[in-house]
Amino acid sequence: MAAPCGEIVTVQLGPFSNCLGAHWWNLQDAEISRQSHKRQQESEICSDVTYRQGVTLRGRQTYTPRLIAVDLKGGLSSLREEGFLYEDRDTTCATPAWTGNLSTHREEPQETSPLQAELRREKGEEPTAGDVLGADGTGPVGGGPVLGAPGKRFLSERSVSVWSDFLQTNLHPKSLCVVSRYSHGGSGTEGLEAYGQGEALLQEAAYGEELEDRLHFFTEECDYLQGFHLVCDLHNGFSGGGAKMAELLHDEYPGRGIFSFGTYPVPPTDRDLHRDMYQLLNCIMGIVHLSNHSSLFCPLTLSSCLGRRPGPPVALPHLLYDAESQYHSSAVLALTLDTLSAPYRTAPSRLPMVQLADALSFSGRKVMMAASSLPFPLGSSSLADAFQPYMGVPPWTCLSGCGGPHRGGESGSFSQSVVLRGASQALQISLASTLPAPCTLPPTFPQFFSPYVTRSGFTAETPLSEPSAVDSIPALAALQTGRALGPTLQALHKEVRGVDVRRWPSFLTAGVEEGQLEETLEELQRLAHCYTPEGDSD
Repeated sequence: MAAPCGEIVTVQLGPFSNCLGAHWWNLQDAEISRQSHKRQQESEICSDVTYRQGVTLRGRQTYTPRLIAVDLKGGLSSLREEGFLYEDRDTTCATPAWTGNLSTHREEPQETSPLQAELRREKGEEPTAGDVLGADGTGPVGGGPVLGAPGKRFLSERSVSVWSDFLQTNLHPKSLCVVSRYSHGGSGTEGLEAYGQGEALLQEAAYGEELEDRLHFFTEECDYLQGFHLVCDLHNGFSGGGAKMAELLHDEYPGRGIFSFGTYPVPPTDRDLHRDMYQLLNCIMGIVHLSNHSSLFCPLTLSSCLGRRPGPPVALPHLLYDAESQYHSSAVLALTLDTLSAPYRTAPSRLPMVQLADALSFSGRKVMMAASSLPFPLGSSSLADAFQPYMGVPPWTCLSGCGGPHRGGESGSFSQSVVLRGASQALQISLASTLPAPCTLPPTFPQFFSPYVTRSGFTAETPLSEPSAVDSIPALAALQTGRALGPTLQALHKEVRGVDVRRWPSFLTAGVEEGQLEETLEELQRLAHCYTPEGDSD
């Protein structure tokens, strides 16, 4: 059935963006499962917006994300680039027609992640040679916190090394694209470290044309394509790749919404001067060029700022997360994105992407900031009572590197879209978007909630004596053109102006000329001006 509010194609570029994407798609699967067990309501998320129906060569019906995910060599772990869903075992194991002498060279199978092995067992499939089992032959190896609801035998957090280790969604063979020239976790010539490298990568025929072909595959089957989600790493060379992809989408699909999200992990404690400077330059180049070719651009990070000297990471009242764990931080950001994107993914659509972008980005303010409250402290009283403690401060925390827990709202916003999930009809008041169903958490979602959070995601006044796994949570999220973006962008501009970029010649030789960097800094200053009182007057 055609999506009533138009289809969206998602493009993910980079390891951290794919971490966020893995959580995002697991959240979508959990929502689909929840809806399959009850009658769908009008105001619920429509999965046809982001998923597609298909058929394998053997006639099996499939339902897979409309997704293109790009990563580096070594970033997929045991997940094959072509996936497993469309594998034809008869073809794979067929006897060759050649009747002469044969020489067989067999590569040792890579160890399957404990989660993937467990998911196969739940589907009744036999363990494969690469599956990693526990001592009893059934559970996953490793100790530490176990993910999922009680009774589930899912992986230990310590067994997560890359995003594919906790992805539970089947993907189409055209979804995964591996850049074999650069290595996951590599540095120097092996790592995709600079903006210019990523920009040049998508200009090459080998990768650029391949990605265009995959885009056409997913878009040409859409009845009404409303737009694209572009999620890319902002701190490494995928910043440049994302900018080129945004430019391609802008030129090839005029009139469609392009919502770009730049992901930025919390920097590690063992800082490196060379890496810090590269990340700063990648960040400002990405902000300017992604916003130029997108309908909206929003940074997503749990870091307190996007500069080289961030303070403590964002504190979230009811989440006991590990800031340096990309598995943890990407889960928070995925849940935020899942909530704030609800207005153009509901059935029927309340506000299509293009209309939402027009409503938010007037006067050149195309850079947004995200804010959320996870879980939103909702009790049995009315929403008016739930919001009563926030009369003087915003009810959410900024997750776009604007500094401080409430910086995103203390200076006000020019425009915003607010979404609340998990408020029953009896509790609802007039908000921009209110969905009665809470966010359903998949078994792969980290259980990093405080002991005050109940299984249904509500917050108790006292710690629970026997905390259980949290299955769902109420969530509040906002997409804003906040005034705090002015000083944030200005601080980035000032930080780069305060150093001699020629001390990092390898960044410039990677493809960015001094003149291009100078133009980017001027454009960054103009963007910052849009969020000042003077810019408001203009």
